[in-house]
Amino acid sequence: MIRIGLISDTHSYLDDAVFKHFENCDEIWHAGDFGNIELADKLAAFKPLRGVYGNIDGTDLRKVYPENLRFKCEDVDVWMTHIGGYPDRYSPAVKAEIYKDPPGLFISGHSHILKVMFDKKINCLHLNPGAAGKQGWHKVRTLMRFTINGNKIQDLEVIELNGR
Repeated sequence: MIRIGLISDTHSYLDDAVFKHFENCDEIWHAGDFGNIELADKLAAFKPLRGVYGNIDGTDLRKVYPENLRFKCEDVDVWMTHIGGYPDRYSPAVKAEIYKDPPGLFISGHSHILKVMFDKKINCLHLNPGAAGKQGWHKVRTLMRFTINGNKIQDLEVIELNGR
């Protein structure tokens, strides 16, 4: 069993509460728009970090983090990308591949809209943790926590951060 802390769209702002909310997590996954490499380094120093770069991330982040990250976590095939869309509205950059070889868990960021959706067509759970940073039009800053146990994604929690 692996406990995951999922975050996205920090835009160079890392709330200290993230460390409290992710203290019992085994890994942190960042779905892009870190904002700066220092923020990524702080997260990576705290817990093992997997991440993808977002559209605002510069060359320094793009050298370390890929645009798409596909990996196995326990028995779940995970695909994380920043601009991925969501079921029935996947971005053109991922649409063909996601239908050809669907993952079990598809994670994206970018929209600043928290989403948990199951795509019945491809038997895939889609997660977007919303935005944890202060830039953007979102009203509430959010994170997610969940566990992966074998082939099961469970114990999903949405965490709202104070202030904006």
